[in-house]
Amino acid sequence: MEINVSTEINCAKEQVWKAITDIGNCKNMIDAIIDLTVLERPETGLVGLKWTETREMFGKEASETMWITEAVEGQYYCTRAENCGAVYLTKMAVAEDNGKTVLMMSFSSESMSFIGKVFSALMGLLMKKSLVKMLEKDLQDIKQYLENK
Repeated sequence: MEINVSTEINCAKEQVWKAITDIGNCKNMIDAIIDLTVLERPETGLVGLKWTETREMFGKEASETMWITEAVEGQYYCTRAENCGAVYLTKMAVAEDNGKTVLMMSFSSESMSFIGKVFSALMGLLMKKSLVKMLEKDLQDIKQYLENK
């Protein structure tokens, strides 16, 4: 499953980048995040930053441990999480377009087990619509946080 969402934010690209890379502050920006604990910080840069995030998903609390696997300063970073036989990859990117900043998020998941692949095939379409709404809400929360500063 792959999902791509984006939003325009009326702030400088540098401000948006600073906000989305301040992982420890994300629970103050994104309503769905209930708790966030940074587990590991790299000496420099973003790659290797690891945290556990708890959110409400589908009416229940769910915690995931995520880490940044790739980053280009001021442009994008990629995260990875693994749970229940699946790998989840997310990319957050910023770009300028006609004087505005575009914040983009892509999310993909891949089941690593046979049972997970069967379940994913059956439930994928139902879950995709909910995940799109959740990711769009995350971007809107970031937009609102930055534009109301």
